[in-house]
Amino acid sequence: MTPALLAITLILGVTFCYVAVCASSPFGNCRKCRGMGHAFKTDRKGRLKRGKDCRRCRATGKRIRVGRWIYNRWARIYRAGTG
Repeated sequence: MTPALLAITLILGVTFCYVAVCASSPFGNCRKCRGMGHAFKTDRKGRLKRGKDCRRCRATGKRIRVGRWIYNRWARIYRAGTG
């Protein structure tokens, strides 16, 4: 197997795996709050307490994956064009 063919096969495999992840689980954890929905603060004694709600995910802790976002956009344009 030539290196170019191996690279193409590897890229296609990774792409299909990402498509499968986007189809099975369209939402991932928010990168800013790591899925918690809020930040942590410490009080003056050094104990952790809840901070402000995450503005990026609006306190849900979830974000839509890039692949699913692209699919949703494509499906919306397709439905608008055929209907």
